[in-house]
Amino acid sequence: MAIAVKLDDLLHERRMTLTELADRIGITLANLSILKTGKARAIRFSTLEAICEVLDCQPGDLLKFQPDSTQLPTGVFRSAS
Repeated sequence: MAIAVKLDDLLHERRMTLTELADRIGITLANLSILKTGKARAIRFSTLEAICEVLDCQPGDLLKFQPDSTQLPTGVFRSAS
């Protein structure tokens, strides 16, 4: 199972930088970058809620399920099994 994080798309649409989002939701730029690049293994509901509040979006706007494949594009990670 793979979950794609579409944070880049949302930031682009909102004309917001990753640094600005990190400041507004109160997490480090490094941790937000890990999420954006698909290297995160989990996300707290509180973080998801803060991102959705600032970006005025729904969780489904940020995350997308993609069936397994041999090559995953950037920003896509597999969940731990």
